[in-house]
Amino acid sequence: MLEAYLREQRRDKKILLMTHIVIGYPSLEASFEMVEAMVNAGVELMELQIPFSEPIADGPVILKANQAALARGVTVQQCLDFAAKAASAFEIPFLLMTYYNILFKYGVEQFVQAMAQRKLRGAIVPDLPYEEGHAYLQAMKEQALDPIFIYAPTTNDARMAQINAHASGFVYCVARKGVTGQATAFSDQLEQYLGRCRRATRLPLALGFGVQDKADIDFLTGKVDIAVIGTQTLRIVEAHGTEAVGQFIAQLR
Repeated sequence: MLEAYLREQRRDKKILLMTHIVIGYPSLEASFEMVEAMVNAGVELMELQIPFSEPIADGPVILKANQAALARGVTVQQCLDFAAKAASAFEIPFLLMTYYNILFKYGVEQFVQAMAQRKLRGAIVPDLPYEEGHAYLQAMKEQALDPIFIYAPTTNDARMAQINAHASGFVYCVARKGVTGQATAFSDQLEQYLGRCRRATRLPLALGFGVQDKADIDFLTGKVDIAVIGTQTLRIVEAHGTEAVGQFIAQLR
């Protein structure tokens, strides 16, 4: 299970890194080059986003990447096959990230089965609350996959406890209200929120939305188990090309 892997990794490391790419951006070939560079730079796990036309949790950088991948004709099936290739080529866990419309159109049980067949470890579906996810949760349980749920600063303590009852693998804590890619204040207020998250679950905690550099990673060390790098990597790609990805990830350590 994913939780056991994360705890094993944390025995020797103060904090883990999870990176994020949009499959098919800037191309399928370049996406795989990014995965390879990230793995070689030492990331412990990765989320692979299936592009969607209305990624409501994502800011303009990731939105642009979604739109560009769709404009190139990237399909859900190609994304599943891409994920299978990555999971076969590298030993780290891979998760899919996408929106519920993709699962609904594909068929929830069929989608989960497709993930299991491709040796993926779980999924992040940010617009699916557990109250409406019975079929998804049941299918994930049957396939021994981890549904990753989300805490936000606006989530009260009672709601955190309810989410924890359905979560497995780890809990993804978003650093602030809003969408990905905006500036985040790494402050006492964030630390207090993470303290609430830690009290609400025994699962490992990941923190994303606004993590950009080593200073952010250093702030999070000791407060969460996983730092999530997403938008900033895409900015690096836009500015310097995919060949700069490995160096960027490596210097976060």
